[in-house]
Amino acid sequence: MTAVLPKLGPFLKPLLRRYWLVSRGMTLGVRCAALDEQDRIILVKHTYVPGWHLLGGGVEIGETIYDAAGKELREEANVILHKPPALFQVYYNGNAYRRDHIALMVARHWHQPTPPTPSAEIAEAGLFDPDELPAETTAATRRRLDEIFGRRDPAAKW
Repeated sequence: MTAVLPKLGPFLKPLLRRYWLVSRGMTLGVRCAALDEQDRIILVKHTYVPGWHLLGGGVEIGETIYDAAGKELREEANVILHKPPALFQVYYNGNAYRRDHIALMVARHWHQPTPPTPSAEIAEAGLFDPDELPAETTAATRRRLDEIFGRRDPAAKW
């Protein structure tokens, strides 16, 4: 199954976006920076897009951004929260389509009982020093980490 998803990704992504446009007036996603005691960050590689990314996904109808962040942390990296993450910033994300917003959360109180296993969605996960990120880390992920660590002012757009 995991081998099929990268091939279907270019076809599924536009279909899912059209569905979301019809079913939702505005879309809201969460990204979460899970930082450990040494300020290392968990990043993931998806099976359907290139690069290393912050953990995250869509906020479903009836779900809070805090619930969505906790769900995505569990599903993508086997991270269990001890305290809710802090809301860092809400961004407009016109890259996908004009009605998308992303809430960036910062989680500092968590544990990971075991490393995550690769899945149909997540090819790989890793814990990285923010000053020694993998070369394939996306530009947006690098900008968000610079904002979290005070190296640049938070932007309004993703």
